[in-house]
Amino acid sequence: MERNEDLTVISMNPQERSRHLQPLLAELVCRLRLGRDAKAKVSSPAHEHGARRYAQGYTVPMIVEESRILQVSIFTTLHDNLASIDCHDIMLDVAMIADEVDSQLKQSIIGFAEPLVAAETPN
Repeated sequence: MERNEDLTVISMNPQERSRHLQPLLAELVCRLRLGRDAKAKVSSPAHEHGARRYAQGYTVPMIVEESRILQVSIFTTLHDNLASIDCHDIMLDVAMIADEVDSQLKQSIIGFAEPLVAAETPN
């Protein structure tokens, strides 16, 4: 992310940009371990990620770009380790990963938008 021109327009050190991502990734892994038939739940870390990015001055396209970078990183890692992966269900696993990342993206956007909706709502 530090080399992505779309994201570095907001000046932050690497810690500010990524220290809160560990709980987000940990929850992604936990959700993936539940299996294909598990129903996705609301992701608090993803929601908080969106709220944090709003406070940091990100835009919705910037959050989407972060999600794209995450997916590319995951799929590149899978490709690099293909020799040690059971390929029997790999396409279903990839689809599940993409679905979970998209679900977290949705929750991030909801967290991002809440302050905007609150500001537009008359008291």
